[in-house]
Amino acid sequence: MIIPLILLFLFFSSTAFSEEPKRDVMVITINGVISPVSAEYIGKSIKKANEKKVEALIIELDTPGGLDTSMRNIVKDIIGSEVPIIVYVSPSGSRAASAGVFITLAAHIAAMAPGTNIGAAHPVGIGEKMDKVMAEKATNDAAAYIKSLAERNNRNVKWAEDAVRKSISATGEEALKMKVIDIVSKDLNTLLSDVDGKKVRTVMGEKVLKTAKAKVMREELGVRHKILNLISDPNVAYILMLLGFYGLFFELTNPGAIFPGVIGGICLILAFYAFQTLPVNYAGLLLIILAIILFILEVKIVSHGVLSIGGVISMIIGSLMLFESPAPFMKLSLYTILPATIITTLFFTVTLGLAFRAYKRRPVTGSEGLIGMEGIAITDITKDEGMVSLHGERWSAYSDAPVSKGEKVIIEAVSGLKVKVKRSMSN
Repeated sequence: MIIPLILLFLFFSSTAFSEEPKRDVMVITINGVISPVSAEYIGKSIKKANEKKVEALIIELDTPGGLDTSMRNIVKDIIGSEVPIIVYVSPSGSRAASAGVFITLAAHIAAMAPGTNIGAAHPVGIGEKMDKVMAEKATNDAAAYIKSLAERNNRNVKWAEDAVRKSISATGEEALKMKVIDIVSKDLNTLLSDVDGKKVRTVMGEKVLKTAKAKVMREELGVRHKILNLISDPNVAYILMLLGFYGLFFELTNPGAIFPGVIGGICLILAFYAFQTLPVNYAGLLLIILAIILFILEVKIVSHGVLSIGGVISMIIGSLMLFESPAPFMKLSLYTILPATIITTLFFTVTLGLAFRAYKRRPVTGSEGLIGMEGIAITDITKDEGMVSLHGERWSAYSDAPVSKGEKVIIEAVSGLKVKVKRSMSN
């Protein structure tokens, strides 16, 4: 009787201990241009997922494309991951265009939500202007690269190549039928159920996913990455550059102010960081600097508005040329350029104009305010002594040339309570 009870206890104990612990799935969101910031974010998330040994890392993706170098870094991190990577183009209305196609096809599992699309991966020459030969080389290189990714994960190689060469696109349902992706799932919970039990091959070998009841851990974008992501926007980088110029100009014209110089320096450094991720045309940058110089000269030189008009034209053309790329998300908005040009014009022609005129205006108070004023000699004035009347006040005076009593005089200098005068031309 005792032996059967012991066997029964051991059976239930082994069953209880054999129950698998609840697994974790890490989820990150990429919404926007593929840049060095997003590449670093994805790379660190993959590293963290490997350290935590989660069941899978899901990248919720919505991107119009981005930089080729950043995309290739992301693909390398995905391929080298020990943890399965699932790229999920979501939510509905999202897209995986250009660089996003490469990232999706590189994933161990490619998934899309209903109402999303993928495709249009033709190289657009972000960062440099390509001639016909260079464009053909870039296209061939991108085509070979995307074919290798599709072959590696048993996906539609022909469609992948056409996405690069012909810029074709497909909806989630079409992509599933053509075996471009693996799954169409309406939401994250459905996706976890759909991929449960699927086999994937990572650098560690074949693995069966167990995600049906996995705990979802969201890895949010850190403050540092959010800031870097924000300033990588062309419009933000442009505004930071202008603020940097304003701040440094204030500091140079008002030495010791400190605050404008510090803020200007920070803004310029941030702008130049952003320029590393953007297709900067330095001819456009030089035109903007020329515009600022013309505005400053307008304050000091009477040009009857010619310098200001030249500055406005130079500013607008330079702003339009600043970021050279056929990709719309890499260009400046006119809604940013026009207000910035107007504000810059007003800043230099009005604000600095008033400041310059105030600087050049003759002092009207204190001893310096007496210089140039006209008075009357109330005694004969010699090199040693004399008296003049200024606004009803009597001042001791002297003059290099003798001045007779009753003559009008002009104040040349003030030394304590004594003034140096000369005979006025109006006598």
